[in-house]
Amino acid sequence: MPNRLTSLVLCFFGLLLLTHCTTEPTPDTTPTLDPLTFVDPFIGTGFHGHTFPGPTLPYGMVQLSPDTRLPGWDASSGYHYSDSTIYGFSHTHLSGTGIGDMGDILFLPYTGEDTAELLAFFNKDSEKASAGYYQVELENFGIKAELTSTLRTGMHRYTYPAGKDKKLSIDLGHILQANWGHKSLEGAIEVVDQHTLKGYRISSGWAHDHPVYFYAQFSTPFEIVQAKDGQKALDVDKLSGQALQVALLFPDVSVEEVLVKVGVSSVDEQGAKKNVAEENPDWDFAEIRKQAEDTWRTALSKIEVSSREEKVLKNFYTALYHSMVAPMVAQDVDGRYRGMDKAIHQAPSGFTNYTVFSLWDTFRALHPLMTIIDQEKTEEWVAALLKKYEEGGVLPKWPLASNYTGTMVGYPAAAMIADAIAKDIDGIDVDGALAATVYSSEYHPETIAKMVEPRAQQLMPRHLDFIDRLGYVPADSMRLSVSYGLECAYYDFCISRIALKAGNTDLAEKFARRSLYYQNYFDPNWGFMRGKLANGAWQEPFNPNYSDHEISPYVEGNAWQWSWFVPHDVSGFTGLFGSKERFIAQLDSLFTTSSDIEGENASADITGLIGQYAHGNEPSHHVIHFYNYLGEPFKAQERIDEVLQTLYAPTPAGISGNEDCGAMSAWYVLNALGFYQVCPGKPEYSIGRPMVDQAIIRLENGKTFEIRVQNNSPENLYVAQVKLNGVVLHQPFFDHSTLMNGGVLEFQMTDQIPTTQGN
Repeated sequence: MPNRLTSLVLCFFGLLLLTHCTTEPTPDTTPTLDPLTFVDPFIGTGFHGHTFPGPTLPYGMVQLSPDTRLPGWDASSGYHYSDSTIYGFSHTHLSGTGIGDMGDILFLPYTGEDTAELLAFFNKDSEKASAGYYQVELENFGIKAELTSTLRTGMHRYTYPAGKDKKLSIDLGHILQANWGHKSLEGAIEVVDQHTLKGYRISSGWAHDHPVYFYAQFSTPFEIVQAKDGQKALDVDKLSGQALQVALLFPDVSVEEVLVKVGVSSVDEQGAKKNVAEENPDWDFAEIRKQAEDTWRTALSKIEVSSREEKVLKNFYTALYHSMVAPMVAQDVDGRYRGMDKAIHQAPSGFTNYTVFSLWDTFRALHPLMTIIDQEKTEEWVAALLKKYEEGGVLPKWPLASNYTGTMVGYPAAAMIADAIAKDIDGIDVDGALAATVYSSEYHPETIAKMVEPRAQQLMPRHLDFIDRLGYVPADSMRLSVSYGLECAYYDFCISRIALKAGNTDLAEKFARRSLYYQNYFDPNWGFMRGKLANGAWQEPFNPNYSDHEISPYVEGNAWQWSWFVPHDVSGFTGLFGSKERFIAQLDSLFTTSSDIEGENASADITGLIGQYAHGNEPSHHVIHFYNYLGEPFKAQERIDEVLQTLYAPTPAGISGNEDCGAMSAWYVLNALGFYQVCPGKPEYSIGRPMVDQAIIRLENGKTFEIRVQNNSPENLYVAQVKLNGVVLHQPFFDHSTLMNGGVLEFQMTDQIPTTQGN
């Protein structure tokens, strides 16, 4: 452990000992350590994490990062740690998704002759990344490349070798996932003056219709020395094409350092220009980097943690960092944005448009985390989703660049919205939320018919019609039927909670009844949720270990993983087994059975396995905490400890599955603090096994919620006792309002299983 870290931690524990006898919140909010020290953007860039290492700001519209050559699924962010070949640096990316897109406006500095395919090679030792900054040495060109960013602009600094031509390639035809249909449709560049270019690129992929406009300024004059559309040479006065590439030369031999500022916009080049003028008017790379670091420091200091283990600090603060990458701002400084109706809108006062809501993943942990540490953003996100409903006709599942992608199942926006409303976050239109969620839970072919979106049939598929008529989704009528059915039952619970807040008891009762439809998939003989045919018979054959990606009744999983998705009615779910003991036995088996996944087309998303528990994908994330409802919290503590210790690590391969826009990382943050929300929409936290030794959560209302852990160590993984504001908790739960009122949660850890089943 570095000496500096040791001193900080010893200092902190000295202060902790002095204040141990009190249960009042700590009044001093001055951080005792710099959280940026422990952020490693390379975590998750290996294995299937799908993160990127380049700079961005919290929820930044620009996410500037290198794109490596490795093709396929594991490079869906544009980057994979195993690769040492760079196409260039593009300005938009997705963090941890299972599908690739973005990679817009690619820049690559180079020297020497122009070749058919420009590639840069680098030694991994020369690569550095931190919050707000990235650096790499391009070995074959002898160029040092550095990147930083503002909210809507990227800034590059290229240091060229002396005596070499200073060149830069701009590639508007660059794509990340050609094997998934990602393609460039059109690009154009216009010379504004000898220091400035502007242009646009339109692509089609996961986002079917995706225009990105840019405005680029250079610190030294340039000349255009080559232009081509694919392999076709272009006249330098006609810079347009489907795969446009332009080569610049910086002829001034007196300079070796070239700075570039690039603003982007989804509206037009004028918006991109305004973004540069407002956010990055000067040529001070060091100052922009400092501003980025200061912004991250402020954001990450919302939670201050202490641990005697450096790996815990790195895992925690990098996870918190990854939890603040998406949703992304999608609005220019002048308030204009492209809506779900493809029209350009002027944002009303106080409104900010966002994109990249990976809702099926993020409703489970990321959005609950933000209801604690960033309620202002939560209110903005709910407003943005309701605006998308207003503009597009239905709440989106996975909106990307003003496109309905139709990705994943059900209507998960209902969960995120219901949780915010249940926690009484200010500024939310409850009646509007009820109307939007109810409409989105029903089958409306007339809405689909009006949409220009090519994937409109995926937005509200027939499962809603089946649920309304039959009470379940028939496996012989639709793929992924069990996943659709279980998710929609939970989302209907969420709608019932919104209806109660709105005072509409009729709708509350209707959707509460629909929330029990999960029971229609349960086979008591097997103890699993199974596909059911339209005639009421079970689908045969049945093998709980079997997975057939996008074909079977289970999305990205099998019956072992999906049979537990009843977060809203644990008591009723337990009753289906006939006894609590049988339920516990089946839950135990989840973690101890063989980890073999059967099937030639098994889903690659089934990762991070403990038995058949798959931590690498979100449907499993609540399951461990079921033990708290069953009177066996020590088992929850054992399994949480196992996940935190073995399935997260401060390495490139340190995330056990797709990061999914902060979903995996937010799970770590909450569980490392010692609690987790099993059922968003029900404002209650389940206590687990804290990984940190101490934490201070700085709430927006000016209060603090402090967590203190005594006798914490890898061996002392059991909770002997928990006190909340000095009062012993006899059940392993506490509510959101208590947390938001501030206070102290104290854990006494032990290496022995407590003799009592409750805490």
